[in-house]
Amino acid sequence: MSTSAAPFAPSSLARSAPVPPWARRAAAAALWASAPSALWRFAVVLGVPLGLAESEYDAMLIPGWGYLVVPLLSAGQEALAFLTLGLVRPWGEVWPRWIPGLRGRRVPVPAAVVPAALGALCCTVYGVLFTWTTLHSDMEITRWGEWLMNACYVPLVAWGPLLAAVTVHYYRRRTRG
Repeated sequence: MSTSAAPFAPSSLARSAPVPPWARRAAAAALWASAPSALWRFAVVLGVPLGLAESEYDAMLIPGWGYLVVPLLSAGQEALAFLTLGLVRPWGEVWPRWIPGLRGRRVPVPAAVVPAALGALCCTVYGVLFTWTTLHSDMEITRWGEWLMNACYVPLVAWGPLLAAVTVHYYRRRTRG
């Protein structure tokens, strides 16, 4: 007597319309738009010389709690950015099999769209305000360090709008009759 279960395969009914290439590229771009600032913060924690004065490290609580908070902020940012890919991948439509009680069921559209829309709004506001503040701050930083920091943080402005575009596409694709 065999007790092996059939391999997990989402039903064909759980599949939505195919994802166009522009949506896949926009989701990937959202992930990549958040990466430079996270890498810059990791470099700060690792002690890479970035042209910052000691007072700037003190403001980031480095040395001290900043060694914990700054990498956690970067890891959390990248984890949230990674979730954008779920809007264009099958795991964003059907719960993965490792989630007990939900495995193989369709992800309700509001369960993905509401957090993604709120995230798009927050990312847009954060990106614009943080970039504007960074560009207009009186930081103690060398000229090349300021250029590098700006180059790493300016892409954050694109994260929110890219996430918004992919979210709208996900909603339309999943709710089409």
